Amino acid sequence: MRPKSRFVALAIVAGVGLTVQVSLSGMTVRVGFDKTFDFKAVRTWAWNPKGAGDVIMGRTPDDKPETMKRIAEPWIRDAAATQMASRKLEQATAEPDVTITYYLLLTTGTSAQTMGQFLPATTAWGLPPFAPATQSLQVMNQGSLVLDLSAKGNVIWRGVAQAQIKLDTDDKKREALLREGVRDLLRKFPPKT
Repeated sequence: MRPKSRFVALAIVAGVGLTVQVSLSGMTVRVGFDKTFDFKAVRTWAWNPKGAGDVIMGRTPDDKPETMKRIAEPWIRDAAATQMASRKLEQATAEPDVTITYYLLLTTGTSAQTMGQFLPATTAWGLPPFAPATQSLQVMNQGSLVLDLSAKGNVIWRGVAQAQIKLDTDDKKREALLREGVRDLLRKFPPKT
């Protein structure tokens, strides 16, 4: 498991009770939720009053998270509103049952394989058969969309959609990928307990 994936998985497990993983068309979707929360009582939702979400970028020194947020936030908000409405949940004008916060994480990751990586550190007689050498190295841009649903200040449901992305992707493909991520995540809400 890559370090970033391990961090996201630990964050999900630490924040909520149960975790489910599904792979859909190159996108990995993980959902976790608080098993003690009564999701049947949820009727209304709203965006987090402190801000709908945030974009965090860690690819190059020239990253401009504000620009990406200005582009991506309307797509995420619209897709989430559409998905919540399809679940017969109304956007609240007063105190909502749950609030939604999104996080869009864009980073670069690596995957490497070395010769002998699956062998023990030394053989039975104490000498390694060969020096470890990198045989495969892959560098890829990764994106993660995190949706948190909170009630009374506590995260009760968290979904994470991850995919490899291309820097030169046009806005239509970016929008489609974000909408697909929101749809695939909220397809798992409310959880079946």
